[in-house]
Amino acid sequence: MINKLWVFLIIIGSSYLIINGRFDVLNREILGSGKVTLDLIIQIFPLISLWLGIMNIAEKSGLLDKLSKLIEPFLVKLFPDIPKGHESFGYISSNIIANVFGLGNAATPFGIKAMKSMQSLNVDKEVASRSMITFLIMNTCGFTVIPTTIISLRMLHKSENPSSIIFPCIIVSFISIVFGLIIDRLWAKR
Repeated sequence: MINKLWVFLIIIGSSYLIINGRFDVLNREILGSGKVTLDLIIQIFPLISLWLGIMNIAEKSGLLDKLSKLIEPFLVKLFPDIPKGHESFGYISSNIIANVFGLGNAATPFGIKAMKSMQSLNVDKEVASRSMITFLIMNTCGFTVIPTTIISLRMLHKSENPSSIIFPCIIVSFISIVFGLIIDRLWAKR
């Protein structure tokens, strides 16, 4: 669906420029977007690599397991359908920890593993389970303490204080996840 939306927007924008005879703008944007994209990748890649490396070290050293055990009592209440001690909790907590540090790229593999693990517990394989829906909401709302990607983008665009976004992101992501979980619980009771 999103691919169709992007294609639609590109066609509309290009058609508008062609109809108005602005081929110079169209060519400049097409050729310039490649440079902007490459600059963005070159600027963000080292920071994301650093954090992904730290997450990999944390996983291999057992730190993620310790943090998982720390938040597991909270997760047991959020996911009552999952048996205590199930492997899903490890994947869910690893995903949450990666999201807390603003590492969506590192969180994705854990999220996929968590969903597969929860699907193995699911009775009706055609419909998402209660736990899967809750996890999706938590993952989408994602509480973030250090928004590394946003900080990287602010650094790229020469912000005077790229990390000034941290406190507002904490507040907004906290409100988002609380609101999401409240709606999830109200909907689940229906």
